[in-house]
Amino acid sequence: MFEILHVKGNTYCIDTGMTYIPFYKVNQEDIILLDSGWARGERERLVELFDFHHMRVSAIINTHSHIDHAGNNAYFKSKYNCIISMSAFSASVCSSATHLKLYYNRYTISGVKKQYGDVICDTDIIIDDHQTSVLICGIKFGVLHTPGHSPGHICLITPDDVAYLGDALITDVVMTGTKLPYAFMLDDDLKSKLNLLHLKCDRYIIAHKGVVEDIKDLVQENIDYYTGRAKVLLRLITGPMTIEEILKAIVKEWNIKIQSTAKYHVVERMLRYYVEYLVETGAIEMMIDDGFLKYVRVA
Repeated sequence: MFEILHVKGNTYCIDTGMTYIPFYKVNQEDIILLDSGWARGERERLVELFDFHHMRVSAIINTHSHIDHAGNNAYFKSKYNCIISMSAFSASVCSSATHLKLYYNRYTISGVKKQYGDVICDTDIIIDDHQTSVLICGIKFGVLHTPGHSPGHICLITPDDVAYLGDALITDVVMTGTKLPYAFMLDDDLKSKLNLLHLKCDRYIIAHKGVVEDIKDLVQENIDYYTGRAKVLLRLITGPMTIEEILKAIVKEWNIKIQSTAKYHVVERMLRYYVEYLVETGAIEMMIDDGFLKYVRVA
């Protein structure tokens, strides 16, 4: 069974082994989940945990719409008749397979349904882009908009002054094991990480995974790590190269094993975001060479 960790007051988190899923206790039975976790590998054990502790999911507030954070939304809504709340962007992405296809545009529609279909759900309370709090089940949660990891990413602050950062930051352990950390818009992600320095809370929960009292050093470590990955990528662009040629270079450099189409899509998708960042910052530029789009370092 998954382990429940007490953080502060009515704020707890579930250690699934891979992630921390926070929740806030409304009373002895009703809880508000901050993210709902994976469908595959976590759903059955989460339900087992809730049943064992006689807890009912009354609401879910999502930090973002990725499969490991919103994968049980529709299932829990059906099982517990719970309220679902998320940012406007995340709500749009999760509203249909077609919207998911727009976000995961390298997939076929059937591929999107198979890989990410578990996040499709109806959102009851949409959090606007400039909204700084949200009232769920009579409980007020603070909202900090931190776009970058995903466009609609938000951080949530419980009434116990505990901030759930979702994937706005990653821990040292994740940095050690991740070869190319995910950032949909890396420039925005770096700005959001800096903005976290203005967030003053008593505790901070990081999805992957930890509970800390101070994030100042971790913010800088994250920024250094992400920009460091971009610098390595820039070094690997040795001449005009297509995205496939750059992909081959990073696979060799970091010994990345790609043995499925799903893994290929994930790695290629992450690579494109770093390439876009290098274009936006003026480190590389695009060109057409013999009919192909290529990227070249700016002298």
